[in-house]
Amino acid sequence: MKKSLGAKTIVYPTPVFVVGTYDKEGKPNVMTASWGGICCSSPPCIAVSLRKATHSYGNVVEQKAFTINIPSETYAREADYFGIVSGKNTDKFGAAGLTPVKSDLVSAPYIREFPFALECRLLHTIEVGLHVQFIGEILDIKAEESVLNEKGSLDIEKVQPFLFAPEARTYHRVGSVLGKAFSIGKEIEMR
Repeated sequence: MKKSLGAKTIVYPTPVFVVGTYDKEGKPNVMTASWGGICCSSPPCIAVSLRKATHSYGNVVEQKAFTINIPSETYAREADYFGIVSGKNTDKFGAAGLTPVKSDLVSAPYIREFPFALECRLLHTIEVGLHVQFIGEILDIKAEESVLNEKGSLDIEKVQPFLFAPEARTYHRVGSVLGKAFSIGKEIEMR
């Protein structure tokens, strides 16, 4: 029997996104956000929700652009730090020892050391209570060759992304393969 837990912000998996932006003066900034995900196939879009009180919120509104950087397990500490400290008074890149790279497509930086980043042009802004959801059109994905498979696609096991458990406030590794998508379900028809 299922037990009611009430209305909470819990869903699994919850991603760990690091949002890259520039402020008015062109200073690069990053913040960690977990309220988001892919929201459209054509055009390819991603959504991320930020509180208006964050420095990054104002940056996205100002620049009409952002990047979504996917950290590997190696950078869990840095990704956590980016969600703790405000970029308004802190050089997060300098403190974490990471490198901002200027996108040639949008007015936002991505993180050189992270396995891959999505370069996004702001398409829509939706106010939803405490958060504002930014929907960005993905103009390009920059990926390290070391995380690509033999077909040139991203390999999740090489990327080693990690997940956030909102209620426990913990990070978790991605597990092993369960089966091929759009394939294992066909076994039900064969019963």
